[in-house]
Amino acid sequence: MPINYKTIAPFLNPGSSRTAMFVSYTGLAIGVLLLLCSVQMYVNINQLLKDKNPRKDGFDFVSVTKTITNENMGGDNRFTDIDIEEMRSQPFIVDAAPLLSNQFRAKASAGSIIPFSTDLFLEAIQNNFLDTIPQNFTWQPGQTSVPIIFSADFLEMYNVFAPAQGLPQLSASSIGAVNIIIECYGPLGIKTDFTGQIVALSDRINSVLVPQPFLEWANTNFGVGPKQPASRVFIKTTDANNVTLLNFLTLKNYNVNKDRTKFGRVKQVLKTVVVALGGFAVLVILLALLLFSFYLQLMVARSKNNLALLLSLGYAPAWLSSTVTKRWIPTYGGIILFAILFAQLLQYFFWQTFEGNKDALSPLLHPIILFLAMLLLSVCVAVNYRILKKMLFSL
Repeated sequence: MPINYKTIAPFLNPGSSRTAMFVSYTGLAIGVLLLLCSVQMYVNINQLLKDKNPRKDGFDFVSVTKTITNENMGGDNRFTDIDIEEMRSQPFIVDAAPLLSNQFRAKASAGSIIPFSTDLFLEAIQNNFLDTIPQNFTWQPGQTSVPIIFSADFLEMYNVFAPAQGLPQLSASSIGAVNIIIECYGPLGIKTDFTGQIVALSDRINSVLVPQPFLEWANTNFGVGPKQPASRVFIKTTDANNVTLLNFLTLKNYNVNKDRTKFGRVKQVLKTVVVALGGFAVLVILLALLLFSFYLQLMVARSKNNLALLLSLGYAPAWLSSTVTKRWIPTYGGIILFAILFAQLLQYFFWQTFEGNKDALSPLLHPIILFLAMLLLSVCVAVNYRILKKMLFSL
């Protein structure tokens, strides 16, 4: 039997509760709009910053040292084997390798071609952490020539001050022609000379790199004391801007190259703001639904007698709840549609402001926004239905 809506006119007519209903609708519209914009902004941040850090072979390589402060500068701030294993065990770190350093005095000179001599620091690392590995970057005991991978930044620094010192400037292709004499001094001051040749330049590691077998052999033969821990570790990760990785490094008081991770820190701050805005939006939506539930309770109380009569005539509470709830579907749909259209307008203007990064963004809302909007519509309808059904069962 069809329901006679006239018998529950007070229930369908807001009457004196129109203000509460308007406030709940307005709060719901604001909350939904903030939530959709927050999620879309979260997507925009990921799209804008995901490729800002140069990567090779799908991985990022980041140099890590321990932060030196006034409190710990007198202690040992090198990495133990336990520290390195802890890094390797993290799910966001693919691998970690220490940079071995020379434990003996070493000097470098270029003979008469470049009258230049300086104390030298040598380092070595596993080959799979190098960005360029020439075939001749090997060494065996008894070999007097040592291949060297030189930092591209060091070459740039040399070319800057070389003219002022009366030294010739060198190109990346000509530096390999310079024969370098590496003087290694043992514990008694006994000197052993090796011929060094720069076989490649590295953009990844700022150091003077030699093959790891050579440095291990030289530390054993020229060094004093047992093997020393590394002061610097390189980590291999799929994303140097990973917020979880940055939090781990901060927690462990490790220092990293800020240029390599600055976008991750910016992303971390922006995501925190966006998540906070999204949380506020959810709170506004919940308060709006709570206010609307009070409105429904008032309407049920005003129509208690009429509803009780309908129930006594055989109308099921579930059927009554679904029938009355359908009345608000167009209203909720209009609110959700308004929020989608307004969010789309804001996304278009946001896309327009990034002249040089338009390819990284889409002028349209992400599909997840539409899914979220439909989910919110379903939640609002379901909440109304459950509230009405619960109150009708209690009559």
